[in-house]
Amino acid sequence: MAHVVCEPCFGCKYTDCVVVCPVECFYEGEKVLYIHPDECIDCEACVPECPVEAIFHEDNVPEDWKSWIEKNAEEAPNCEVITEKQEPLADS
Repeated sequence: MAHVVCEPCFGCKYTDCVVVCPVECFYEGEKVLYIHPDECIDCEACVPECPVEAIFHEDNVPEDWKSWIEKNAEEAPNCEVITEKQEPLADS
């Protein structure tokens, strides 16, 4: 099982979560972050760090955001790993 970045991250892309990740499983898309499900160790360190509450365990993803489980799995391998805090997007 893994954690999933969901809809609230889109357009804000706070990176507080990536700093606490012990396995560097966050990947940076253009307008959102993704968690690589094969790399996430389910430690939950990232969950309380997300200021927009966008990270959920895949078993607890709200129904409206279930498509984000697949989106994280598909997009993370196509993006660059992110391990350092960066400025959020301007419209956040």
